[in-house]
Amino acid sequence: MASLRAAPGMPFPAWPACCPPPSSPGSARGVPFSPLDSAGHLRRRAYPRIQATARHGARKENPKVRNRRLQRKFNGTATKPRLSVFCSNRQLYAMLVDDHNREILFYCSTLQKAICGDSPCSAVEAAGRVGEEVIRACKELDISEISSYDRNGFARGERMMAFEVPVSQYGFLPR
Repeated sequence: MASLRAAPGMPFPAWPACCPPPSSPGSARGVPFSPLDSAGHLRRRAYPRIQATARHGARKENPKVRNRRLQRKFNGTATKPRLSVFCSNRQLYAMLVDDHNREILFYCSTLQKAICGDSPCSAVEAAGRVGEEVIRACKELDISEISSYDRNGFARGERMMAFEVPVSQYGFLPR
């Protein structure tokens, strides 16, 4: 289709017979549509200005990044340690940490023979046994309260939930 631009000093060419002229709000009210303005230039349609703005908090924060920021606030002591849990693809590791003296008071994982035993058990059962071992160690170390529960940014999956059941029954985690 040929261009419908008017050359300077030339009248605007007629609309082709195959295509009707574009309609405008003025043509519906009986005012004829003219593509030229009063100076003889082509009119440009005035489109509304679109402004894109991002919503506050639209981007979710990475759980690992959030956890690293929160770890600055954790402060476990010998009487109120931090309970830190790491969950890999197959195993679960739990520690009671004294941040002031920078030492680990107790460590337990699903890899230990005392947890798994001779007969193989599922990862969920082993995670529950780790929680029971943490409670047993807290009783031996005379720990009645933990300062914070650090999941290291991990979601509460099956193994994490199995670990949390005995710990929350002892009163460390609010349920």
